[in-house]
Amino acid sequence: METVITVFALLFLVFIGLGAYVTVKAVGAAKRGVDRTIAQARRTVEDHTLRAKSIAQVGPAGEIAQLRLALRSSMRATQDALHAGVAEDESLRESLGLFQRLSAHGQELDADLKRLESEPDRTTLAAHLPELRRRTERITRAADSLRWAARDRAHRFAEDDLDALNAQIDIETGALRHWTRTEPQQAPPWPDAPAAADGTAGRQPGPDPRAPRADEAPAPAALTPPSPRAAYPWQKKPRPESTT
Repeated sequence: METVITVFALLFLVFIGLGAYVTVKAVGAAKRGVDRTIAQARRTVEDHTLRAKSIAQVGPAGEIAQLRLALRSSMRATQDALHAGVAEDESLRESLGLFQRLSAHGQELDADLKRLESEPDRTTLAAHLPELRRRTERITRAADSLRWAARDRAHRFAEDDLDALNAQIDIETGALRHWTRTEPQQAPPWPDAPAAADGTAGRQPGPDPRAPRADEAPAPAALTPPSPRAAYPWQKKPRPESTT
């Protein structure tokens, strides 16, 4: 009895542990989903704000907003392209590592640009603009290069696969169109007569002497008894001849 109670207690603890584990995993997944949603909404709001500033503001402040918008757009597009390509092409794993290192420089530049957005001194801001513009161009050029290289690689693989597929289709269509008309087979000639043992091979056989000639009438079959005549009921039976 104690053994049964112990087993049930252990099963109860196992079920409680599994339930707690599943609950923690579900809560973590929900929290990560909420965090992604919040981060995406924040990025969308920031992008719309930067786009509005780049249009509405003039001078160094408007150019700062344009630099931030160009940097964020390039980095996000490259990140999406590499993450989508690495699932199908493992060789992009190294390119993804390089992009992560580039992202550190991009995040640092974006933080500097964001701090300068609230800079009241227009002269100081204008003095830093050439350096900020150069850094932005270098980072965006590197990100664009990685992105277009990954896309060109994917397109090249698609072209190679399409060329191979077209070649196979050409072979198959050629095989389907290659038909031959079968000629009716002629009857094989009769085999020659076997050669005679006395060296008379190839001679035409002569007429059979036992066969009747065309100008002779066929002899009557003497051994064949004549068929009996038909007997009618009014005829008398013939009397047997007397031997006396």
